[in-house]
Parts: sequence; C-alpha cells; structure tokens
Amino acid sequence: MSTDPPDQQGYPLSEIDEEISEPPMFKVLLHNDDFTTKAFVVAVLMGIFNKSQDEATRLMWHVHKNKVGVCGIYPLDVAETKITQVTAIARENGFPLKATMEAE
Repeated sequence: MSTDPPDQQGYPLSEIDEEISEPPMFKVLLHNDDFTTKAFVVAVLMGIFNKSQDEATRLMWHVHKNKVGVCGIYPLDVAETKITQVTAIARENGFPLKATMEAE
C-alpha cells in the first residue's frame, strides 16, 4: 500500500467521489393570535430573528393578515432554538405567541 497522499497515487482529485449534502432546512413559522401585541411581535422579530425594524414590521403585518408567516429558514437545531426562544420570551411577557417549524 502506498503512503503517498491521495493526489500522488495516480488518481486525480476530481475522480474521488465524495457526496457532500447540505443539512435539511426548516422554515420557522410565526402564528397570529388575538392577544399578542403588534409591538411585541416586532420586537421578537428584531431580537430573535435579527430583522430590521422595517422587515419586522412588514412581517408582523403579513402574519396578522395571513395568520402565519415565515420568519426564517434554518438547520434543525437553529430552528428549534429560535422556537424555544420565542416561546420563552412570549410566556415571560404573558403572551400566547406561537412559533412552529416545517421542513422546507
């Protein structure tokens, strides 16, 4: 067996067949309710999802009118963390704001 690095064993590196796949992505969805204030939703979108005030306001109105809106698309662990953060801060402030996720 040769101790030469793979590119010096007579095989071009381009012929090494490695399949690299991207991790599955998940949409984080914010759901409208009749109790959470619009200002609180905008604050959550800015604080947890790093939206600008304009983006957060547009998304808040979208959620208000359409009952649900996509806050972002993330790998599973990030999506779960965002949902946990939304739920925790909403409950701490007495709001029933709900976030869920679905596979993209």
